[in-house]
Amino acid sequence: MRAVHLGAVCAVQLSASASWDLAADLAAVSEAREHVSETLTEWGLEDAVPTTELIAGELVTNAPHHARPPVRLRPILHGTGLTCEVSYGSSTSPHPGRARTFDESGRGLFIVAQLTRRWGTRYNRHGKIIWAGEQLRTSEDAHTDGHNTSVRAEHRPV
Repeated sequence: MRAVHLGAVCAVQLSASASWDLAADLAAVSEAREHVSETLTEWGLEDAVPTTELIAGELVTNAPHHARPPVRLRPILHGTGLTCEVSYGSSTSPHPGRARTFDESGRGLFIVAQLTRRWGTRYNRHGKIIWAGEQLRTSEDAHTDGHNTSVRAEHRPV
């Protein structure tokens, strides 16, 4: 199920958001990445797709291990900020792992922390929301600092 919302949420001026319910299984990771790719492309944020796909995938990866359905993915565009939220029924606190060289898990939140400005967890009566926020660069910033992730200054999401 897909819903696109426009308006204001809390005290943050919202430019655009989308929301999907995902299965609480490993297939949800590829589904999350596909939804993120399609949505950011629709919003004109193609440069942000690879990083945001990775962030969403890492946040969704923990859901099959800890979640009670529903698992919900929600990208939120606010100005030049992009927040990715994953919510599910669990009250356990996430923490970055300390993976050793040959460990097969324990790196997800470390990766998220390296790719984002901030990340955190909010709790509600249904469980928790794990979120991670990126700062998108304007086209001018991307030209001056050599990074590729940018948002066109004239972009106005529908």
